[in-house]
Amino acid sequence: MKLERYLRLLGVQLKASGLLALQYRADFLAEGLTSLAWTFTALAPLFVVFGERPSLEGWSFHESLLVVGWFTLLQGVLEGAISPSLTGVVEHIRKGTLDFVLLKPADAQFLVSTQRFLPWRAMNVLSGVGLFIYAFVSLGRWPSLPGLLAALVLLGTSVLLLYSLWILVVSAAFFVVKVDNLTYLFTSIFDAARWPSSVFRGALAMVFTFIIPLALMTTFPALAMLGRLPWTWLAGAVAGSVVFAWVARRVWLLSIGHYTSASS
Repeated sequence: MKLERYLRLLGVQLKASGLLALQYRADFLAEGLTSLAWTFTALAPLFVVFGERPSLEGWSFHESLLVVGWFTLLQGVLEGAISPSLTGVVEHIRKGTLDFVLLKPADAQFLVSTQRFLPWRAMNVLSGVGLFIYAFVSLGRWPSLPGLLAALVLLGTSVLLLYSLWILVVSAAFFVVKVDNLTYLFTSIFDAARWPSSVFRGALAMVFTFIIPLALMTTFPALAMLGRLPWTWLAGAVAGSVVFAWVARRVWLLSIGHYTSASS
């Protein structure tokens, strides 16, 4: 019953965001085309690198396209579903108006996470799928069923990781007046996810695998589709995403305890 209630609330929020976007159809179309154009800019560094060599750390050009496809897809999820809602929380905290959310008879984290969506960012998701199809056509083969299932599982873990990391960033707003630099830093770091994780060495490899797990978000799903991901890595990715989500939830609840409203 509780799950049905939250699914209904999510449906209402999605419908409201869709209707709002359709009120300005020209802007909706323009933003969609802009998102599509930005997708092709993500390919430019790949063309530059592979213009000089046939492979990069064991990845061919078309295999690397799968990583870029996952990066593009998740960028659409981040900028279309996660970031618009959670950046609004920062303004609520600054103005001391988060009370209006906290007083509602529903989980505050759910409400702030679903208050706004940008439907045109779905173009990034479609572009990512298009890159998958082009890459496999060029490779002359298709992913196996177990590989596809593993990739779908990793899609869920990747979205959960992105969301959890963003919750941790936003929670800092309860303690710091401005977190704009943190959000810009996060989006800048996320740009590194367009590259296969094997290109990073030493400390960066550790950071992008265990602290800011970009490898789990884009490289692991690409490896799964190629049939090269060990099942132990898949299990580790699922466990790691659950741990990140649990930590993010604890930090969110702790942060709310430090919130001071405008009427205080």
